[in-house]
Amino acid sequence: MAGSFSRSQITLKPGAVAVEGGVVAAQHVLAAEAGAAVLAAGGDAVDAAVATSFVLGVLEPWMSGPMGGGAMMLWREDEGRGHALSYGMRASQSLDVAHYPLSGAGKASDLFPWESVVEDRNIAGGSSVAVPGTVAGIAAAHERFGRMPWAELLAPAIDHAKRGMEIDWYAALVIASSAQDLSRDPDAAAMFLDDGQWPKSFGWTALADRRIDQSGMAATLDRLASAGARDFYEGDIAAALVADVTAKGGFLTAADMAGYAPEWSDPLDFPYRDGRILAVPGLTAGPTLADAMGAWQAEYAAADAAAPAAHVARTGAIRAAYARRLAEMGDHDSARAPGCTTHFSVVDRAGNMVSMTQTLLSVFGSRTVSPATGLLLNNGIMWFDPEQGKPNSLGAGKRCLMNVCPVIGEGAGRRFALGAAGGRKIMPAVAQIAAQLVETGATLQEAMEAPRLDASGGDPVVADERLAGPVTGALSARWPVATAKRLPFPFAFAAPAAVLREAGRNSGTTETLSPWGDAIAEGDTA
Repeated sequence: MAGSFSRSQITLKPGAVAVEGGVVAAQHVLAAEAGAAVLAAGGDAVDAAVATSFVLGVLEPWMSGPMGGGAMMLWREDEGRGHALSYGMRASQSLDVAHYPLSGAGKASDLFPWESVVEDRNIAGGSSVAVPGTVAGIAAAHERFGRMPWAELLAPAIDHAKRGMEIDWYAALVIASSAQDLSRDPDAAAMFLDDGQWPKSFGWTALADRRIDQSGMAATLDRLASAGARDFYEGDIAAALVADVTAKGGFLTAADMAGYAPEWSDPLDFPYRDGRILAVPGLTAGPTLADAMGAWQAEYAAADAAAPAAHVARTGAIRAAYARRLAEMGDHDSARAPGCTTHFSVVDRAGNMVSMTQTLLSVFGSRTVSPATGLLLNNGIMWFDPEQGKPNSLGAGKRCLMNVCPVIGEGAGRRFALGAAGGRKIMPAVAQIAAQLVETGATLQEAMEAPRLDASGGDPVVADERLAGPVTGALSARWPVATAKRLPFPFAFAAPAAVLREAGRNSGTTETLSPWGDAIAEGDTA
């Protein structure tokens, strides 16, 4: 449990000593512990990623889980190369576009400023559920690179699910923020609310221990461990999911599940200063990252990275890159809501790395639970524009366009795995942290804690309040500017997690103000 380690031992703070063993940095410390324990048992970085991913699905159920999707970047030290793996969600082949008529009531109320759909059918409930990819993606990576048995790697998640996620102040806050939406689905209400209406709250004394009943999820994970990953797509788990989604008004079919496959590809590999960045190509934020960072190199010198003019150049390039993304790829995330993405990064003793981002899309996904499996369902259909004739218009069998941006970076004699949670805010955060590491020589902790700006959501540009002064003055000469604090909730910026390898030693860290996140070295688990 947390408390058996010292964060200063494993983060690259000035004067701190990095470790020779592996490190896992995740948005929940207990998930990082599970991954670090796998490393200590001799597992590969991919083995640690399997354990970390499934534990995150249990302990941050509103962020991600088996019914989600995502992408990962992998670095294989013995090959000296990276691999990109995409396992995003997809629309059902049987989806009926006519089921999602526009309501004429203006813009939708969630992440994207699409025209609203009758009854929010693309946002919540069974009709918002897309074909999931997370389990297939994790299994593909494990089959190719894993060392430890699949069932052994799922055991930590099963144990956590049997105990149930503890409700502390942060969990109670997140549940309360979505209580009204959760109350509309009886199964979600039974899991997360009291009396189907009031959010479950945490105890006010040290002896209080309130937990979510995740016994249904535990049984599903136990079945997944014993029967293997394909059961999720072709066996008993698949049949239960299809039946539940259908009963809730969705379009998921057995053929959709059986036909799902993740996609391996060569990374998007682009130079940056004296280093390079490897990102996932295709329907991710990787191409937008390359667009923005390519412009930065041309518009300011590395030695001037802290100057107000460099902040202006970065802002302008981010805005221009997103404008091209909107025109060519069709993603119109307005950044009005946080999204339910989570990210973790792993480095093992040998130098293999995994940078993995997974999501249900909205907080609590579709705000519905599959009663037969105990799993929260995604709302991936919301990723599509319900208006036809657009680059990202809703259609049967189409792949979802994601904002995930896991990367592997190199520069200044170091290699790092980096990504973030936070919807459209992810790419600007990843780009700025990567640039800090490559062009300024910052330590990992310094790069993580450096003040950032976000220009991904239209006007205004949002700047960390620590940039107030010459930087915000220069920005405001071009665009409206708002300053924001770095807070535990809500996040004004993305929440990153990263590991770094230098001279054979490893370190890791997460967003400084993340309530649950931390990095754990393989020798620091209980």
